[in-house]
Amino acid sequence: MAGTRLGRERMARRRARRVGAVGFVAAVALPLLLWHEVIGDIASEFELSPRYIVTGWSPWLLMLAGLACLGWAGIQEWRDRERRFYASGTAAWFGWGVTLYLLGFALATQVAQIAEGLSAA
Repeated sequence: MAGTRLGRERMARRRARRVGAVGFVAAVALPLLLWHEVIGDIASEFELSPRYIVTGWSPWLLMLAGLACLGWAGIQEWRDRERRFYASGTAAWFGWGVTLYLLGFALATQVAQIAEGLSAA
């Protein structure tokens, strides 16, 4: 009985890792698919000023920071649990990753709407 439970837990862990990897790839691809024109427009007007960096690139920097946190949590989760220095504290990294990504996504939506309004005017 204990052997089948251990096997089910390992299979569930593998399935969760696959779902997490697919979700991570989708989180990388979604902003590029939705806002590739906006990103191109912002990049084409490059200017090394704090205003440009904050107003133009902050949504994508927030999403990148969120993906970095999620990536770190994923790397920590994929490590072998039987290793000597295994640490299981990835919940905070995951929480920060989701929060930063969603904040960046919401801000990117607003930046895209502003850019669309400016191009229509």
